[in-house]
Amino acid sequence: MTTVAVVGGGAVGLATAGALARRGASVTVYERAELGSGATGRAAGICYDAFADDVDASVARAALARYRDLDLFESRPYVWVARDESDARAVREQVEGMRANGVAVETLSPGELGERYPALATGGVEVAGLARDAGLLDPERVVSTLADRAREAGATIETGTTASLASPMTVETDTEARDFDAVVVAAGHASAPLVAAVDVSLAVKPYRAQALVTAPVDADLPSFYDATAEFYWRPKGDGLLVGNGAHEVDPADWNRDADPEFVERSLARVARSTTLDPTRDRSWAGLCTATPDGDPLVGRIADGLWVATGWQGHGLMRAPAMADYLAADVLDRPNPLSEHLPARVDPTRFDGSESFDALADPTRDW
Repeated sequence: MTTVAVVGGGAVGLATAGALARRGASVTVYERAELGSGATGRAAGICYDAFADDVDASVARAALARYRDLDLFESRPYVWVARDESDARAVREQVEGMRANGVAVETLSPGELGERYPALATGGVEVAGLARDAGLLDPERVVSTLADRAREAGATIETGTTASLASPMTVETDTEARDFDAVVVAAGHASAPLVAAVDVSLAVKPYRAQALVTAPVDADLPSFYDATAEFYWRPKGDGLLVGNGAHEVDPADWNRDADPEFVERSLARVARSTTLDPTRDRSWAGLCTATPDGDPLVGRIADGLWVATGWQGHGLMRAPAMADYLAADVLDRPNPLSEHLPARVDPTRFDGSESFDALADPTRDW
């Protein structure tokens, strides 16, 4: 039986552990804190298939189907708007590309958007795209369900256990050193320093993203992205989760509380985009990881060592599909995504010394 260690107990690590165990591997997960305590627990939880790129669309379809199978997917349309002609042309082109990929999507005029969602203020909107099959995830439920499924498949999950690499296939903790046939590092921003201990460099940069949840609002609203102002929201309970406020930080020294300026700016943006007068209920910040081209690093980085990081904040949304792909890669099994995905996400496509802006527009939106 193939033995595999998974370092990281977020959505990607837990989904990968379950996928490996269901394929017959003996799996041990190491999480230094509590499950989902990193980027997963602070994720927005928006989930959609609205991609014009055929590979991205394939990954999205697989992920959404898996979340539906697990009864974790709450349907909620996803709307994105443009407020200038350049962005409007991009939205129209995106919608045509998405339709070619079979995505249930349409363009709406400002009047049509206002008719569907009367609480949206459509003044200044040039055009909107609407993806009908999008939805929402509860990160806490996702973590709990993925952990339960991994355990049911035979995986062992150790929390409160700090792990390091003594070699690409040797995991050290405070109590032991264990050799495995394969090690998968899916530890978010901590992935790079973990693999650096075995002389592997990753082309990733951490950045801090912020979010807030409003007090309850009385409105029926979709998930929403303003492509011109570059902010988003999603319904969360009776309120709205509003996000953006991203900037590069030192992962050893960053503030987990949202900035007052972010809170003020975000509430003002929602007020201008709706008929609401929102107030803050709670807010926070979290760390995400970026790569030079906006695509994640998923695959074998050295003999016996795999990584899964650089998600641009979308690891939760992609976790089930990418976990199946990664598990198949580790165990040398077939996977529907293996025809076109490997070159896209190959972690060796960079040498790790690249200098790049973590917040530059990626070539694809993962």
